[in-house]
Amino acid sequence: MKKEYDFSQGKRGPVVPVATGKSRVTIRLDDTVLEWFRDQVDGAGGGNYQSLINQALREYVERAREPLESTLRRVIREELRRAG
Repeated sequence: MKKEYDFSQGKRGPVVPVATGKSRVTIRLDDTVLEWFRDQVDGAGGGNYQSLINQALREYVERAREPLESTLRRVIREELRRAG
């Protein structure tokens, strides 16, 4: 190690820039929820549980915007596929 370091060109902030369209947030999740997502990633052979949580939230938002008629049609189709 050096006795002194030159930080005159140093910049404050994260070392690794956050990807465009993404924001760093802190949320509290139930341990069981977090464990489930981590288990899903482990079962798939690896990956990122945070990306999996993001995907689940994105799907929820897309479905929440779906009109009621479309939701009912989708659910009926899914149930018919399971039954048949």
